Parts: sequence; C-alpha cells; structure tokens
Amino acid sequence: MSGNKLSTTNINASCEISQPEPKTPSVKELEEILHSGKTSCNHADEVWPDLFLGDMFLAHDRYSLWKMGITHVLNAAHGKMCCKGSHDFYGTTVDYYGVPADDLPNFDLSKYFYSASEFIHKAMTSSGAKLFVHCAVGVSRSASLVLAYLMIYHQFSLVDAIKKVKEHRWIFPNRGFLKQLQTLDMKLQEERSLQ
Repeated sequence: MSGNKLSTTNINASCEISQPEPKTPSVKELEEILHSGKTSCNHADEVWPDLFLGDMFLAHDRYSLWKMGITHVLNAAHGKMCCKGSHDFYGTTVDYYGVPADDLPNFDLSKYFYSASEFIHKAMTSSGAKLFVHCAVGVSRSASLVLAYLMIYHQFSLVDAIKKVKEHRWIFPNRGFLKQLQTLDMKLQEERSLQ
C-alpha cells in the first residue's frame, strides 16, 4: 500500500507552470503579415468604429471632413511641408492634435505612442465623436499610432492590431516603427502577465 502512495511534494514540483516569455514576431514576420490581406486604401478608411485612417489629401479637405462628421483630427506629420494642419486650419469645431513625426526608420515615434493614444481614446469615448488620423499617405506614421492605440487601450497584440486594421486598409509602417511597436508589444505583454 505504501508503494502506491504518491508524494504531494513531487506532484507540486512537477506541476509548476512557468510564465512564458513575452513573444513578438520578428520584423520580417511582421512584414509578411503586412504584405498579406488588403492591398489598397482610400483617402480615408474606417479601421475601428468612428476612427478613420487616411492621407493628407482628405486632411486638407475641410468640407469632406465636415460631411463625414469628423470632430477630431490627429496629424502624424504635423508641421511637415505636405501636412500643414493646425488648430487654426480646422477652426473651433475640430479638436486637433499634431505629432511632428518624420517617416524615417530612425525617428523615435515611440515617445508619442501614449500621448497620441490618449488623444484617440478621449475622442473615442466622447459622445458623437469621429476621429480622422492621418499623415502624408496614411500607411506608416499614422498607422503606427493607431496600432499603438489598439495595443494600449484595447489589449491587442501587435499582430492582432495589424490584422484588425488590415481588414479595412492597407498599411505598412517602416522598419524602425515596427521595431518600436515590437518593444511596446513586449512591454505591454509583460505588464499584463504581472497583473
């Protein structure tokens, strides 16, 4: 009978579950995901309820934005030659936020991830609000900020955020931005695993 008796110490030791290390795909794997799915985009595409991602062409067309019911604009190319949007340009009917980002792999866009996400979140939780996020083409800078928002406020992984946006619009953040989003993804995964 004593031969059939199991030691609870050994059972507990063998059943310990270690937390997996946060995993995020490589830049090459992310680019493969970005190359798949939707391969086109319009001047604006609704990528999340009442959140539109688009280009400078529409950003400069106040009448079309008014017809769409846009109440907030996030310009991810603020102050750049092609994207001169400002509070003065949109007037008092639109809440404006500008991020002076360059679409270069060595530009540190990550320092704007949380402030831009907070602006997006406040707009998305305002009654009747519609937000237009843009840069020059609407596929790299502005797309990266929308991805960061989905990761920070909606607990999406980077891959899931990319797939969600790509259901509605072609996007392709540059490699530097992808690396910064990878870092954010790992940080958020780690924070959530400790909760």
